[in-house]
Amino acid sequence: MTNPADDEAPKADNWPANTPVDDWSRFADSDAAAGFKISDNFRRFEQRDDIFNRAWWDEAVISDDVVKFYTAQQRPDPRKGDGYTQWDFALLNASWSVARDYAARGFADGRREGFLDSFETFVPQAETKAELPDITETTARIKQVATFLGADLFGVTEHDERWVYAHAASISTNERAEKENVSMEGMTNVIVLGHHMERSLVETYPSALAAAATGREYSHEAAIVTSVASFIHGLGYRAVAATNDTAVTIPYAIKAGMGEYGRNQMIITPEFGPRVRFSKIFTDLPLVHNKPHKFGVHEFCSICNKCAEACPPKALPFGPPEEGGANRSAIKGVTKWTSNAEKCFKYWTKLKADCAICMRVCPYNKDYSKWTMRLFQKLMGTGLRRWMLKLDDALGYGGRVLPRDWWHKLLTPPRH
Repeated sequence: MTNPADDEAPKADNWPANTPVDDWSRFADSDAAAGFKISDNFRRFEQRDDIFNRAWWDEAVISDDVVKFYTAQQRPDPRKGDGYTQWDFALLNASWSVARDYAARGFADGRREGFLDSFETFVPQAETKAELPDITETTARIKQVATFLGADLFGVTEHDERWVYAHAASISTNERAEKENVSMEGMTNVIVLGHHMERSLVETYPSALAAAATGREYSHEAAIVTSVASFIHGLGYRAVAATNDTAVTIPYAIKAGMGEYGRNQMIITPEFGPRVRFSKIFTDLPLVHNKPHKFGVHEFCSICNKCAEACPPKALPFGPPEEGGANRSAIKGVTKWTSNAEKCFKYWTKLKADCAICMRVCPYNKDYSKWTMRLFQKLMGTGLRRWMLKLDDALGYGGRVLPRDWWHKLLTPPRH
């Protein structure tokens, strides 16, 4: 891939929200490499239409259960059920504490950082730009810094304004009204950081205990992405640090070589399978791009329906990828596997915590520190994939671990 810093591409801020995909023909080669299929029906996504924002304004989503779901995150109502005790909710809310502190610090200014708005950084942008080595070494140094600061995965791709939200959503009203998004003028690159979720907790989904695996990474990524962006500011370059806010993350992660898109709506990574959350930094710092990395996920997901079959509300799709989706929270004009976000979120609110059964049962949810599991993954990407799927079933992978066993294992002496 060429470095878009050398291209004379139009500025992102000058592109209207509903520009036809034909006007983005400069991304055709990288789209093909990533396996993206985008039609003339494509429209940039409105942030207020994601299911978590719709919960504040859309009558099709609003319910008493939604109110109880969000209330439980601040004033939990523990119950006797395994995985929903006071201990479990205590860990869940503790895991979210850093992310919530970041989100709350801009409330007075109408900002909710990391969810509706990009992060403010600790370090202002230096007035003088640092002298840079060649672009390859610059990229290596940024990766070294990101790893030092706690990121598990690192990749870089071109800035593609199609995935920036057409408008941000405002927290100033319950309607999540549209507001102007952060300026992307001059941005050429997107750094994508991966943050792995604790597998032993993921194995206990669905439960409030398991949801702590999600909360911990929200807190981790808030601290890490702002620290990396602060470092770039110290070099004198622009850096917009983001997680759920600002733009759709998955397309950048795919193009940055993090992994492939799965039927369960997640990026499947070679290192951690689907157990990864991603943050992103938009920057004008010259960097080398990674290329998309395919290792047979699409072909495997095409024959595997374990996530769709295990989904209690049947929110995940069977069959091949399709364009768009009737649900308001679907991205229009993109051919992919698309969930029914309303069914999924409704089930979450019944539980009063995350679900993510689809992550737990995924055959890629393995411990890749073991060479046997790395071999398992490699064979899943070959013509033996149907046999590997049967083997996955036969060996009972993806089964639920009782949440109480996660607590009790601390008392169990290690095997020698």
